[in-house]
Amino acid sequence: MTAKAGGDGASANTAGPLAGCRVVELGGIGPGPFAGMLLADLGAEVVRVDRPGRADEPDAGGSADVLNRGKRSVVLDLKQRESAAALLQLVESADVLIEGFRPGVTERLGIGPHDCLARNPRLVYGRMTGWGQDGPLAAAAGHDITYIALTGALGAIGDADGPPQVPLNLVGDFGGGGCYLVIGVLAALHAAARTGRGQVVDAAIVDGTAHLLASTFAKLARDEWTDERGVNRFDGGWPFYAVYETRDGRHVAVGALERKFYRSLVDLLGLDVDPDRQHDRSHWPELRQALVKRFAERTRDEWAELFEGTDACVAPVLSLTEAAAHPHLATRGSLFVRDGVVQPAAAPRFSATPSRPGRAAPAVGADTRAVFRDWGVRFPE
Repeated sequence: MTAKAGGDGASANTAGPLAGCRVVELGGIGPGPFAGMLLADLGAEVVRVDRPGRADEPDAGGSADVLNRGKRSVVLDLKQRESAAALLQLVESADVLIEGFRPGVTERLGIGPHDCLARNPRLVYGRMTGWGQDGPLAAAAGHDITYIALTGALGAIGDADGPPQVPLNLVGDFGGGGCYLVIGVLAALHAAARTGRGQVVDAAIVDGTAHLLASTFAKLARDEWTDERGVNRFDGGWPFYAVYETRDGRHVAVGALERKFYRSLVDLLGLDVDPDRQHDRSHWPELRQALVKRFAERTRDEWAELFEGTDACVAPVLSLTEAAAHPHLATRGSLFVRDGVVQPAAAPRFSATPSRPGRAAPAVGADTRAVFRDWGVRFPE
């Protein structure tokens, strides 16, 4: 493993562009904690509020709990009036609150937007849901796969002769969900600094995923995209933007879209094809067959060595474990190892206010009394 070691074990992140920003995160799963991690990586002081009993769950706290790194943890039973009142006191000193409950839950607990903004008019109240705060499905259960199915994203991914392929939970939970929650929070913080007024950010995974499809919908409108799977530019339908199996059963990814990159691909592969017929669709079956046959002649790593540093836009398809050892990612420190756990470094990067991942996630509730003391709030006995 050549990925860089990282993290200095500090109790809180005091660097980054969000240094001094206080965030209260109501404990949840997936995109909410990811958004909190990203804010913590950017320098915010993030306090995660967990429910009693979470400490007994196997993924709670410690080095492997990557989504909760850089945070401090308190435990409050928000169903109890005293604990809800204590949370509202924390809110008075916070800049941001993020929550990922179903619509109406925080209102019933007495910690909804109306309650919190009454205590702190500058507060940014970020809400993370799958379906959004309103609409016919707002109260329904769901997961990444169902959210991206409804937006058309899932139906567009996969081979033409096969079922839709699940893109992990990157497109919905973390792309359309967590990232858009952070975008909304940062924009609302900017507005609060200008106007003195906070607001509610309704971050729905269906909305964010649909927004990610802006370029695809534009192509569809211009008849540059067919509403079918596996026949388009970015879904593997074009033979020079696809994945090919190598001699050892592994794969390489080819993305030679531009004319000069395609010529480089053809030259390096030594293919007996006319490079000027790149966009001649009648030529594509022959071209794809030639690419399949050629890539099957060598191993993945042999091809990787040949194409390294060229403009042919060919890369080896690595496993998660292999990615951490790749020289480019290792040199940049894109991934690092802490206590044996491979995880991503803070992103993006800043020239004047560099950010960094904070300490590993603490044990659930480890910081309860310290946070209440530091924030000047009486601990609910």
